[in-house]
Amino acid sequence: MGDEGKAEEEQARLVLVARRGGFGLPTACPSCLPVYIYLRLANASFSLELDGAYPDADHIPYVEYGDYVAFNNEKGGVIECLKEDNIVDLDSKLSSTTVPEVLPTKAMISSWLADAVQYELWVAIDGSVSHTIYYSDLPWPIGKLLCWKQTRAVKQFFGITKLNAEEKEEEIYRKAGAAYDALSMKLDDQVFFFDNRPTDVDALFLGHALFVLHALPDTSLLRSNLLKHDNLVKYAERHKVELLEISSSSASSSSVPRSSFDASTSTPKRRASSGWSSKPKPKAKKERTEEEKTFRRRAKYFLGAQLVAILVFLSLMGGADTSELEDDDGVAYEED
Repeated sequence: MGDEGKAEEEQARLVLVARRGGFGLPTACPSCLPVYIYLRLANASFSLELDGAYPDADHIPYVEYGDYVAFNNEKGGVIECLKEDNIVDLDSKLSSTTVPEVLPTKAMISSWLADAVQYELWVAIDGSVSHTIYYSDLPWPIGKLLCWKQTRAVKQFFGITKLNAEEKEEEIYRKAGAAYDALSMKLDDQVFFFDNRPTDVDALFLGHALFVLHALPDTSLLRSNLLKHDNLVKYAERHKVELLEISSSSASSSSVPRSSFDASTSTPKRRASSGWSSKPKPKAKKERTEEEKTFRRRAKYFLGAQLVAILVFLSLMGGADTSELEDDDGVAYEED
């Protein structure tokens, strides 16, 4: 009976599926890191799985808990799903007077600062950072094309053209600077932003700040703007030591690559999560070898299908030429 109860407990353990780590971070994805930190702030027991098969999937990160799954593209994101469904809620004990302050602060981080990260990642800096996070597991041609596709999508999202590029960039950094100023004043010398206790605001900003400080290069304007606020930098580095470095040994032992066919590109299967152990089960080696062969055969098909899909996409865009692949901002010019 005791063994059955233990098995049920293992089956119901939280599993965070995120993109690969890097730059000294357990997951270097700016969307995944806040969720990781949220679970750490809540002292939740969870395993970390890394999924590099679907670099452009919007359902990652997601959290599994038994048969329950919280996807990033549902209900405003993973954290909101976990709160709404009473799985993990850091804000449940906030005072009623604090809630009206939390909401606009969270909105500012999720909009102005998140937009600035997307701009830097896909437009302002070279593609080495985005390649490390999203495409390093894919063949170079496919990674290059997917990167170009995402850069084009980000430019279209911001409405960036050759005519207004400088104006748009100034607006993005101006909003990010205003957000840093407001957050610096709000935090002052406190340990957390609200009620002297962790909230999802702390998770969102810590995920943002640690990504900016550790993943973005020294030439990043966003990084330079953040470094102007000593209290925000000290706050981020202090919690990095407490939340990430202390858990690095346990996280590394539970962070295992996820098979590229465990999840659909649109909706991963809802399934029970099994517990993870550093010791392999007897006779598992031979079975994994067979699965590896099957995986490689399917991977070739998957990568080929991705390449065909990208080529079809390019052809539908009206016959993009080589110059567009290097610098395409969606503006057409007529010759005199």
